[in-house]
Amino acid sequence: MNYIKLLNAAFERFFFDDRLNPTHISLYMALFQEWNSSRFADEFFVNRRELMRVAKIGSKSTYHRCVTDLDSWDYLSYFPSNNPYKGSKIKMAIIGTSDEPDMGQYNPELEQLAERYHPICEPVVYQHHPTNGQAVYPHRPVSGQALVSNINNTKQVNINKQPKGRQVVLDFFIEKSFSADEGKKFFAHYEANDWKTSDGKAIRDWQALAVNWMDRTELFAKENKPNKKGASQNRDNLRTTKTKDYGQPL
Repeated sequence: MNYIKLLNAAFERFFFDDRLNPTHISLYMALFQEWNSSRFADEFFVNRRELMRVAKIGSKSTYHRCVTDLDSWDYLSYFPSNNPYKGSKIKMAIIGTSDEPDMGQYNPELEQLAERYHPICEPVVYQHHPTNGQAVYPHRPVSGQALVSNINNTKQVNINKQPKGRQVVLDFFIEKSFSADEGKKFFAHYEANDWKTSDGKAIRDWQALAVNWMDRTELFAKENKPNKKGASQNRDNLRTTKTKDYGQPL
């Protein structure tokens, strides 16, 4: 059972199914995780309270509506249980693409037996035989290696460690609706510190540091702004005289 192919096929079906809303997809993903935890068993039991918590569903009526919709739309088979000590039974539908051949029903017991009787000392090496002009992928998984693509796992190099010049900094501050003088202060401060933080570490992204500088500048300006409202409260708003003659009759 290929986890990635099943998930990709489900997302492809989500894309073309206009009947679904986010709650349906959230519940399906929670059920898919339970299915994965049971090693893609043909049938498995679920706990409604745990599913609602994972799928972020707060209403029982919403849960029952979504699970019955998924059942009627052939995403799964739902067998409700009237016993509070026994969860409902779910049978997930195996969604496949049109160009994928039917490999038959999956049996998790056969997989467990294969893992039990496979020699531990001998690594598993998967060989890929290309057909119909298919490209050869040399990095095939070995025993214990996760089936995860490495295409998007390469770490991107940060090119914003230091600005290329003072004018670049000034333009960035002006773009963020700040004065060029504030940009000059920022550039002069970190240029004097060799573009390192207070603890001596090299700066990774000067633009993020500049945004933090702007936020602190605005906060400092608000804290030091004179409070006109507080000054008006100290006035004698009743306009009474300070010198009174209490000897006069009322």
